[in-house]
Amino acid sequence: QVQLQESGGGSVQSGGSLKLSCAASGDTRCMGWFRQAPGREREGVASINADGRTWYADSVKGRFTISQDNAKNTVYLQMNSLKPEDTAMYYCAADPIECDYDGRDAEEYGYWGPGTQVTVSS
Repeated sequence: QVQLQESGGGSVQSGGSLKLSCAASGDTRCMGWFRQAPGREREGVASINADGRTWYADSVKGRFTISQDNAKNTVYLQMNSLKPEDTAMYYCAADPIECDYDGRDAEEYGYWGPGTQVTVSS
């Protein structure tokens, strides 16, 4: 059983930064961040495999960075140059099996956190 808890969400102005954290209990080999804005489908944002392999959605490349601290079993999402369109509920996801491809597919993940809200104002 894996439990996930996100933190670090909040409200910032356009161009600002936030760092999300996801603390995991249990074995996690594939971890990802997803987001869902009101009226929109959930979308993958970034993922990281146990071997350090990462994937980013085109919309966040160059602005967001995913990283992990294996000692703390925590994954981070550093978000810079935030835009109003980044406003969404952000969810951490994890699975004890390594990412099958790039980790963008929500179906790969068996465990999800409750989410943390990110709001970017213009």
